[in-house]
Amino acid sequence: MVTPETIKSKLERILPTVQKPGRYTGGELNQVVKSWENISTRVALVFPDIYDLGMSNLGLAILYDLVNKRDDALAERAYTPNPDMELAMRQAGIPLYSLETMHPLSDFDIIGFSLPYETLYTNTINALDLAGIPLFSAERTEIDPLVIAGGHAAFNPEPMHAFIDAFVIGEGEDVIQEIIDVYKGWKGCGAPRRELLRALSRLWGVYVPALYEAHYLADGTFSRIEKLEEEAPLPILKRIVPILPPPPTRFIVPYIETVHNRIPVEIMRGCTRGCRFCHAGMITRPVRERPVEEVVDALEDALESTGFEEIGLLSLSSSDYTNIVDLVNAVAKRFSGKHLGISLPSLRIESMSVDLMDALKGNRHGGFTLAPEAATERMREIINKPVSTQQLLDVAREIYSHGWTTIKLYFMIGHPSETLEDVQAIADLCKAVLAEGQKVIGGRAKVNAGVSTFVPKPHTPFQWVPCDTREQVLAKQALLRRVLDHKNIKFSWVKPEDTMLEAWLSRGDRRMAEVIYLAWKKGAKFDAWGDKLNYSAWMDAFAAVGLDPAFYTHRPRQLDENFPWDHISSSVRKKFLTEDFMWSLRGKIRIDCRQRCFACGVLPTFSDLRRETPADAWKCPEVKRRTVIPVETVASPE
Repeated sequence: MVTPETIKSKLERILPTVQKPGRYTGGELNQVVKSWENISTRVALVFPDIYDLGMSNLGLAILYDLVNKRDDALAERAYTPNPDMELAMRQAGIPLYSLETMHPLSDFDIIGFSLPYETLYTNTINALDLAGIPLFSAERTEIDPLVIAGGHAAFNPEPMHAFIDAFVIGEGEDVIQEIIDVYKGWKGCGAPRRELLRALSRLWGVYVPALYEAHYLADGTFSRIEKLEEEAPLPILKRIVPILPPPPTRFIVPYIETVHNRIPVEIMRGCTRGCRFCHAGMITRPVRERPVEEVVDALEDALESTGFEEIGLLSLSSSDYTNIVDLVNAVAKRFSGKHLGISLPSLRIESMSVDLMDALKGNRHGGFTLAPEAATERMREIINKPVSTQQLLDVAREIYSHGWTTIKLYFMIGHPSETLEDVQAIADLCKAVLAEGQKVIGGRAKVNAGVSTFVPKPHTPFQWVPCDTREQVLAKQALLRRVLDHKNIKFSWVKPEDTMLEAWLSRGDRRMAEVIYLAWKKGAKFDAWGDKLNYSAWMDAFAAVGLDPAFYTHRPRQLDENFPWDHISSSVRKKFLTEDFMWSLRGKIRIDCRQRCFACGVLPTFSDLRRETPADAWKCPEVKRRTVIPVETVASPE
């Protein structure tokens, strides 16, 4: 039996031999350590990538804070070790353990994985293996931990259905508490594990794959999902919180440099813009904003408890936050003299203003980021990002005029209906933006162009379209490398192999589970890291299973095709997505739905919640309370 004491003893010998041993010690400021003997339910929260990335994950920090506020539960953290540490752990017989108390993950009651993106799947399997937990849900017994997962990738849970006992679809703040309560009740009565799964399936927003069976047509396309038990819900509706709960403020302060050493506060959840490629924008509706005062108070508490010198005001589109200028000014006023850096990582071209630039004028420590996504107005109409080129150039000129020297521009290649002329236009627009900067600040002006490749995602209007082939991607990237050869323009891109991996995982079905497993067996892990992607392992796995990756990546879908994720409801109706896709073919745009409701499905789905929520809490139209008129008894005439 491996104990925390055994793990600590062995770590003393191996930590001096690995890179960044501070990743594996725990003991950071603000970590929460509870007495195991006095706690009935123990939860391990796992980010299946290295500590440096996982420590910046806000979702995990929120759940860590909420679970540890309970008297009857504890939450501890674990991350995927870097390959050098994993090798040392396996050689020393050290299982994956929690940082707070060094308990093996197999000692916990519940293991919760965060899956914000699909390229973490092999790391998830690797973490289970390193922990000594059966990889397949069907092989776990009453003595094994309950394995759950959530995050944006869980909106198509089917590729990982074989490894996860239960998926949280949607937002986790409330449902994590209910999962713990259900687990406590099951553990106390000694019922079979199947009863635990049945009980979990009755929770709003929880999907238990073992209670369903997938069926396919003769051509390999998905046919339907069948309930194996009558009480299993169908569809499974995503969970939301009607009002954002207070944000966490006692963030753990790492010993080592991480991706974001800052205080993150989510100022708004959801997006009303309706970009047709954007998975997050579709699945996080409705839009809910935090009040300015709540955000500023949370920042003050967090600064006092952490000592961080940078804050991040987070959302999918921070400049769309109704009172963004007031918020930035309030932060500057409250923390005047503290020399804080303010990060607004997602700014919209169409909602940028001179007032916002003025408010941010003391925070020019980095480049200013804009995401036009496409370089021609025709393409921006197709993807529903209706920004004129002149508007973009005007905003760029103002940014340079306000003291920034570098503008980061994000584009995607591979959008539906894209031509090589549209790709060439990316270079032309980058040079035009640079020219605006040179007019203002001369040779100090710089442009960083980041060009990724479009991947069609479930629950979006573009879920029907094919992804570019590897050859198409390489041709477009070669063109851009050739025409973006300029000393003041930095060009970065994504390798086509990375795109292919994400593409087949994103729209995969249950048959992909065997591919994922075999790819891991053949050495695939850390797939999100380009230099570690083992592409040949994936190709070998596809061949062994008898599946063609092109079936998932390059095949156009029929409008009436059933999808493997159709039983998962994001509350945005498939009928709406179909209509929006058809609009894209005509270059027809939808304006911001704060200005006009397009009946996407959110309001009918959550009408009762909306009715009970204050009018200004959502950026969806208010739903009036029903007025019940008493019926008077009228005597019939004789």
